[in-house]
Amino acid sequence: MLHLGPRAADFVWASGIEDTFVPQTRPGHRPLDEYALMGHYEHWREDLALAPALNIHTLRWGVPWYRVEPLPGEFDWRWTDQVLPYMVEQLGITPIIDLMHYGTPFWLRREFANDDYPRAVANYAAAFAERYKHLVRWYTPCNEPLVSALLSGMNGTWPPYMHGERGYVKMIMQLARGIITTVSALKNVDPGARMVHVEAAGICRAAHPSLQTLANENRLKGFIVFDLITGKVTPEHPLFPWLIACGVKPRELEAIAQQAINIDVMGLNFYPQWSTQELYLNGHSKVAVRTIEHDGSGFGSMVQDFYTRYEAPIIITETSAKDSEAERSAWLKASLGAIKGLRANGVPVLGYTWFPLFTMIDWRYRWGRRPLEKYLLDLGMYQLARDGSGNRWRAFPLVDELQQYMSDPAQSVGELVVG
Repeated sequence: MLHLGPRAADFVWASGIEDTFVPQTRPGHRPLDEYALMGHYEHWREDLALAPALNIHTLRWGVPWYRVEPLPGEFDWRWTDQVLPYMVEQLGITPIIDLMHYGTPFWLRREFANDDYPRAVANYAAAFAERYKHLVRWYTPCNEPLVSALLSGMNGTWPPYMHGERGYVKMIMQLARGIITTVSALKNVDPGARMVHVEAAGICRAAHPSLQTLANENRLKGFIVFDLITGKVTPEHPLFPWLIACGVKPRELEAIAQQAINIDVMGLNFYPQWSTQELYLNGHSKVAVRTIEHDGSGFGSMVQDFYTRYEAPIIITETSAKDSEAERSAWLKASLGAIKGLRANGVPVLGYTWFPLFTMIDWRYRWGRRPLEKYLLDLGMYQLARDGSGNRWRAFPLVDELQQYMSDPAQSVGELVVG
């Protein structure tokens, strides 16, 4: 069982299997189900066994909602009935279950924009908890709600293909409602259930002092979902006028605030090569955004900001790096060093997740045209083997490095200084 404690010996070393599910298609888009594309539905035993082989016993793992509830209220648990007992009872893995990792069932028309989404996702969560409460205690109600809102509501990349700030805010509100109803449903079934809430954490900088106000506003928007669900969004909140301007009614915000929930654990996802952005003026004197600081500088202060805001224990629920082994090794060392410094200053960072465990499919596959193998993305500890050896996976050198850090947590992450 997952035990979160202050000692270095209690520090949670975790990984996860990429579990994005966006099965709906439209002209020019292919279905994106990471389990199907990576063969996890067939090779789940072999895939899951990688974790304990690495001495990792906590795994973020998601449920394909669209497959387990093919019709409203009709559940098909045949696959999860095999996987979860094997994971928990045979391999000794504690799962942190991703209930909502982007995708919704086909029958939920207009997906997150459907007024019935909060009720539907809560009913599914309750049905899952009722069936597996003897195996599962830890849940993520909604992974990275801001990413879902961005791709579904702002950019029109994922269903329901809305565009602009009004669409973005509509998705934010719906996802916040869904988190609240999901937590309530899970706690009703199992009062001992614990939530690891997960957000895509990032840093926004200004290339010029004139853009600093915008950068500050973007930083605040990075907190908006969790400000909503914890009841912080009152008329005095600096983003209250923005929400109203984007079509939210004051009574809607009041209703969410009245249902405020506490955060058991705050999960932060941060990738050094993607998570820091800079506002600048392009050649047409328009504000634009670019990715900067691929070394992940600012990671520690960003974690500190989340702790200061929510005062909840923190797990780094996703981090990793791509490209050369040297770059990946450097980030492993730097990120753990930042965590050690945070713990020494009393910030309760209680776990670290190198994510994913193995090769995933780049999301660009969804709107791409090339063969699947052109979209393999190696962020994990294991790479899909294509050498004809008959083995599914081969370990990266990073496996040995991570094991060395894990073997001496007092040195790698240090003791949490309390008081």
